[in-house]
Amino acid sequence: MWLSSIGDSPNLQNHTQNFDHKSTINHLFAMGLVEQAHNVKILGSGDRTIVLAHGFGTDQSVWKHLVPHLVEDNYKVVLYDNMGAGTTNPEYFDFDRYATLEGFAYDVIGMLEELAISSCVFVGHSVSAMIGAVASITRPDLFSKIVMVSASPRYLNTPDYFGGFEEEDLNQLFDAMQSNFKAWCSGFAPLAVGGDMDSVAVQEFSRTLFNMRPDIALSIAQTIFRSDMRELLCHVVVPCHIIQSMKDLAVPVVVAEYLHQNLGGESIVEVMSTEGHLPQLSSPDVVVPVLLKHIRYDIAV
Repeated sequence: MWLSSIGDSPNLQNHTQNFDHKSTINHLFAMGLVEQAHNVKILGSGDRTIVLAHGFGTDQSVWKHLVPHLVEDNYKVVLYDNMGAGTTNPEYFDFDRYATLEGFAYDVIGMLEELAISSCVFVGHSVSAMIGAVASITRPDLFSKIVMVSASPRYLNTPDYFGGFEEEDLNQLFDAMQSNFKAWCSGFAPLAVGGDMDSVAVQEFSRTLFNMRPDIALSIAQTIFRSDMRELLCHVVVPCHIIQSMKDLAVPVVVAEYLHQNLGGESIVEVMSTEGHLPQLSSPDVVVPVLLKHIRYDIAV
C-alpha cells in the first residue's frame, strides 16, 4: 500500500466545553508572540483580506505561485505556518492541544483576533481546510468564505463512507514514520505530490516534510488521519468552494462531493484535471487561475 512507502470529533460543543483555548495561548498573547510563533507575514494592503493556510508537511512557501497574483490584484495577503511545521519553534508545540483539529482552529481564531481581521477569505489546503471549517463554526463572522483545496472530513473508510484508507493502511503509515522518518519522507513525497523525485515540486515537499521534527510529524499525522469531522459539517454555514484534483492518493474525488452534500451552507465543487495532493505546488499553471476565480467570485445563489 502506498502509505507504507510513505480521536474522533463527534461533537464540537463537547470539545469546546473542555478546551480552554485562552489559557493555552495566553502566554503568547501576553508576550505578543502569536504572530512570531506562526511566522505571520502580511503582503499587500487591499481592503479584502486573503488568509492562506498550508497542509501537513508543508509551510507557507507552498503558496509561492499564488501570492504574487493576489498582491497584484490588490488583496491583503496573510501567510502563516501551522504549529508543528518545520519552520515553527517545536517548544511551542503542545501535544495535548494539537491532538484534535480544534487546537489548530483556535490558533486561527486567536491569530485573526490579534491581527484585528474582522473578515477574510480563508484558503485552506488539506487539513487546514477542515481547520478553517471548525474555526468558522465558532466564529462565522471572521470568514466571508472558505476555499477548500484537497480537503477531507475523514480519511478512514466506514461501511457507508469512502475516505480512501483502511485501519491497516494507517498503522503501516505510522509504523513507517516511526521506524525511519527520513526514508518515509523520501517515499511519501513523490506519492503525495504525484511525480518522481527529480521534479521540483517533489523536492520542495520533501524539504518541508523533512524539516518537521519526527515525533511532532507523527503526532500531527495521527491527529489528521484519525479525525472525523463529518458530524460537524452541517454546522459550517459560511460559503465553501471545494477544489479537488482528479487524482489524489490522499483524498478520493467522491469526498469532494460528500463535502458538497453535507456542508451546512452554500457550496460549490470544481474538480481539476490535475494529479496529486498538492496541486498548487505541482500544477500551478492550472491551479492558480482556478484559485483566483474562486477567491474573486462568490457562489451564485
